[in-house]
Amino acid sequence: MVKTISREELQTKLNREDSSVILIDTLPETAYRKHHIPGAINIPSDDIKEVAPKQISNKNAEIVVYCSNANCKRSQRAAERLEELGYNNVWDYHEGRQDWEAANLPIATLNN
Repeated sequence: MVKTISREELQTKLNREDSSVILIDTLPETAYRKHHIPGAINIPSDDIKEVAPKQISNKNAEIVVYCSNANCKRSQRAAERLEELGYNNVWDYHEGRQDWEAANLPIATLNN
């Protein structure tokens, strides 16, 4: 069963001085480029099984996945797939980017 994490818990993890949390935006690249949580990498949920092992070698890494909002199922699917791959410290920020933005927290964009 996928563990969930609240915005406050995620902020605490990201603000730790020794934070090594891997934050994954599971939306398509076009959405990620428009707006994402600062520090997040982009691995769309459909690509997680192929891409994650190439980018994240540590199966014990602290990983948080998110998508756009609580109605979006991409982050849950990505978390389940990561667990199937043997990652054992996976969290789903189920409320997603819209919750982050609603709290007036920083959002990053990529040009091009």
